[in-house]
Amino acid sequence: MMKLLKKWDLSFIYKVMLVLLDIIFLNTSSFMALWIRFNMHISEIPPEYADSVKELVVANTIVTIIIFALFRLYTSLWRFASIKELVYVIEACGASVLFNILAYYLTYREIYRSYFPLYVVSLFLLTCLSRFTYRLVRLLYHGNVHGRHVRNTMIIGAGEACNVVMKELELSMELDAKICCVIDDNTRKQGTYIHGVKVVGGRDVILKYAEKYCVNEIIVAIPSADKRERQKILEICQKVPDCELKILPGVYQLVNGDVCVSRLRNVEIEDLLGREPIRITSEKIGIYVSDKVVLVTGGGGSIGSELCRQIAANGVRQLIIFDIYENNAYDIQQELKAKWPNLDLIVLIGSVRNGRKLNSVFARYRPDIVYHAAAHKHVPLMEDSPNEAIKNNVFGTYKVALAADRYKVEKFVLISTDKAVNPTNIMGASKRMCEMIIQVFNRRSKTEYVAVRFGNVLGSNGSVIPLFKKQIEAGGPVTVTHPDIIRYFMTIPEAVSLVLEAGASARGGEIFVLDMGQPVRIVDLAKNLIRLSGYTLGVDIEIQYTGLRPGEKLYEELLMAEEGLQNTENEKIHIGKPIEFDEEEFLKDLQDLYREAYGETECMKDIVHKIIPTYHLREADVQRDRQLQSCWKQEFADTRSELPSAFLEQGSQERI
Repeated sequence: MMKLLKKWDLSFIYKVMLVLLDIIFLNTSSFMALWIRFNMHISEIPPEYADSVKELVVANTIVTIIIFALFRLYTSLWRFASIKELVYVIEACGASVLFNILAYYLTYREIYRSYFPLYVVSLFLLTCLSRFTYRLVRLLYHGNVHGRHVRNTMIIGAGEACNVVMKELELSMELDAKICCVIDDNTRKQGTYIHGVKVVGGRDVILKYAEKYCVNEIIVAIPSADKRERQKILEICQKVPDCELKILPGVYQLVNGDVCVSRLRNVEIEDLLGREPIRITSEKIGIYVSDKVVLVTGGGGSIGSELCRQIAANGVRQLIIFDIYENNAYDIQQELKAKWPNLDLIVLIGSVRNGRKLNSVFARYRPDIVYHAAAHKHVPLMEDSPNEAIKNNVFGTYKVALAADRYKVEKFVLISTDKAVNPTNIMGASKRMCEMIIQVFNRRSKTEYVAVRFGNVLGSNGSVIPLFKKQIEAGGPVTVTHPDIIRYFMTIPEAVSLVLEAGASARGGEIFVLDMGQPVRIVDLAKNLIRLSGYTLGVDIEIQYTGLRPGEKLYEELLMAEEGLQNTENEKIHIGKPIEFDEEEFLKDLQDLYREAYGETECMKDIVHKIIPTYHLREADVQRDRQLQSCWKQEFADTRSELPSAFLEQGSQERI
């Protein structure tokens, strides 16, 4: 309260000072109009003219102050004054001189005609002096006003955004930026000046002028540029050594008047992917999940937790988080409670492998929608523990899908991956089998089953970007498996938006695929991140190639050749036509796979290869598996009949 009063007092004092200055200046203007007209000699001023001016002093002062107030000359922020404020001054002075003309002629007071133009010019100049002095001082003493550690700044883009940024940089006492030059590809703007700073040329001269002016900060002020165009510019800027890159947000913020220096942000790795972010309207999603009971398996993970955030924001009746990792579940629970205190939130610890636990959860809470995000996802780890990938991913999905059918869930959405396309590793093969499982369920159940397939998620647990950042912080080297390895990338919010869109749009049986633009070379990501971190590749940080890991492909696909593409309302989202297969044979193979996976046998991989032909055993793995299988037959032959048989014993309950 005291701060508010203090602020109000300062504002009031400031306005009173302006009024006093205006009283002095407008009466000075009246005197100057007489003085200038008579050769700047007071003795030559006729007494009748002087008397006329004196008689109207009080009236002129009161009326002019009122006019100035009406034209906002006491409420404008003159520190940020622009052409509009200058127009206000012109209009106010014009109104004042109009009053003087009427007052003199209607009261028949003697005055010479040239008095009025001299009066209005004097009044205008003195009023501008009182309002624009601060701007003038900063212009004349710009170097002294800024701090000692001035940043030599280059701005890219000579449009309205550049104008806004330059004005605030010049006016701010805290931002030590010296704008050296402006870059723009528009040839009509090149050679012109913005606030006294020259537009030196297009993007082809960025490096030249960055070296000339020792630029250590570049601001990209082109909010209307698309992602690919911005990427090309940023790739050039990255070549400037020891330079910090900043970027202005989207054009909608410029339209809303929200663009300012405080909204400048450092360039993130996402800016270099060369693709516009996917925009999903939340209205459709909100209508779908509103007043529904929603279950998210793996709700504490990277994708699962973002799913929970967006679902909670859309008016869900009850949100159930099901996760095996209690720390992750606890973190998202506390976050959601803090942000949405009225949310009906249930957090349960359990494994998707546990059919009895799942049945009890479904029976008690009766979810309307299930988002199945629980899965083992790390390719190298699953290559070393293939049985765990099958048990968790394949049969975990089967048991959740079965519970969804049994308890009449409306929709079941599977989180899949591009690694499920022509998989060469056990993780990808397991996710492809998950897609096949929901395809079977969709044909035989009233529940609508759908899969959502996307690429690598930036910033998710275990993804490449956090790993690179840790390696850079440690001084390197940054490890890349192969110089030619490429991947599709998306952000976590994009991935989750796609999942929610699929749930809202699905009719059952679809595989939703995101158009993620062009794939990105991992080594390019590593190089970009090194430069963005302020280091020089090959000098400060090295890149080390470690070789492809077991089961790793040089490139990932989003669609199999047999699958066609069908467009949706969102041009960035497509639907892949499900591939036909022998469902009875597949279910029989699943039974065999269940036995071998829970029996911890290595021949489980042969069954995986039978179901997913693109998954091939490497020769080294075949030799090792044969040896292990021989040992298994000798040491565990007596326990063969004791392998878990729940998959078979439940008969019609477990089989679809």
